[in-house]
Amino acid sequence: MDTKNFLPLFEGKRVLIVEDEYFLADETRRKLIQLNALVVGPVATVEEALDLIESEVIDAAILDIHLGEELVFPVAERLDELNIPFVFATSYDPSIVPQRFSGFMLCEKPAELGKIAQALFDPPSDRFH
Repeated sequence: MDTKNFLPLFEGKRVLIVEDEYFLADETRRKLIQLNALVVGPVATVEEALDLIESEVIDAAILDIHLGEELVFPVAERLDELNIPFVFATSYDPSIVPQRFSGFMLCEKPAELGKIAQALFDPPSDRFH
């Protein structure tokens, strides 16, 4: 399936980017803006991400797993509590993701936005099982 067909799903969506590598964060931000998404962030720490989740309207999030010396899982937990869809975008081994997050798509870096759009905004209930 051609995941580029899912790119229009970003239009008008408020997408949080949590990424500590500046150039990857900026590249993702620019691509999302071209797709008419409203970018929240990007931010590079768990604390900054949690602050934005509480203060901004967020429709979805793209999360890097490793943020310097910390892991992004507290952010994923809060998004999950609020029923906000998210994906992990990482180049690390997916086995580090706790079992409770096994249903969330892992996309390799650099982020392939078509796959991410499909995972965030068109998720069939059995896609991740």
